[in-house]
Amino acid sequence: MPEQSNDYRVVVFGAAGVGKSSLVLRFVRGTFRDTYIPTVEDTYRQVISCDKSICTLQITDTTGSHQFPAMQRLSISKGHAFILVYSVTSRQSMEDLHPIFDQICQIKGDIRKIPIMLVGNKSDDTQRELDVSEGQALASKWRCAFMETSAKMNYNVQELFQELLNLEQRRTVSLQVDGKKSKQQKKKDKLQGKCSVM
Repeated sequence: MPEQSNDYRVVVFGAAGVGKSSLVLRFVRGTFRDTYIPTVEDTYRQVISCDKSICTLQITDTTGSHQFPAMQRLSISKGHAFILVYSVTSRQSMEDLHPIFDQICQIKGDIRKIPIMLVGNKSDDTQRELDVSEGQALASKWRCAFMETSAKMNYNVQELFQELLNLEQRRTVSLQVDGKKSKQQKKKDKLQGKCSVM
């Protein structure tokens, strides 16, 4: 199976309730919802620039529960880049990322060329259990990039996805398609909506 394809697959992992869907929806649609709705698996698509041509950024928002190990393995094997999300309000949510990171290493082999972002979400929340330095320390141990975000406040959301694409070494990917998006493209992006994988 050729590695080069017309889409660029980003997989978002993390425990239930850390804000994976909120980050993805804030990025794709610019919206935020306060209510928590558990995700089984959703895929969102956005047009991006890829090696000077257009391709699809495919974001897979995975379940926070561990009920579907086969789906998790499949997501890892098909993924080009990974976002590992924990909540700064929950030390346990950071611990929950360790087996996922180990599985990425096991399935992908040499991960030095694979873009991985460790993300501390809910940075706007005052009920912190984790300091920025703890996220930075784990990212340095895992040799991956790190960023704190707030889907609620729209803090570092766009930057997170751009930074993830900047880490890609095998091809040039960017959120900007020839600079600015046309009105027609923006309209098309809105219409693409959400696809659920059954």
